Amino acid sequence: MNSEHIDRPVILAEVTAAFYRYEEALISNDIAVLDELFWHDKRTVRLGAGENLYGIDAIRAFRAARPSAGLFRQLQNTVITSYGDDFAVCSTEFTREGSDKTGRQQQTWIKLPCGWRIVAAQVSLMS
Repeated sequence: MNSEHIDRPVILAEVTAAFYRYEEALISNDIAVLDELFWHDKRTVRLGAGENLYGIDAIRAFRAARPSAGLFRQLQNTVITSYGDDFAVCSTEFTREGSDKTGRQQQTWIKLPCGWRIVAAQVSLMS
């Protein structure tokens, strides 16, 4: 891939908007938007800090059972990179008030006919 296909301004703006829409839905526990932004497929994977979720049904069940309090977090070191017109990787670190742990999150996004969707995600915590 040629470097002119990486971080093309229009594509980078689209996926950045999708990433921050997801973040807002996450901290406000907007389950409908969280569900919308994950690819609705059995091959979608979300590896969390305490759970491994394979397929959209497992991800939906996790979201439905997740507590809705204490979700606000501060992001730092966010890196969003697009490759071509329909693939991107978003990486960030986060902290939550009252916790000395740093969280890490990485998402793989693809652009489908319905828009940008997360096809794989990973969340972990460091002391």
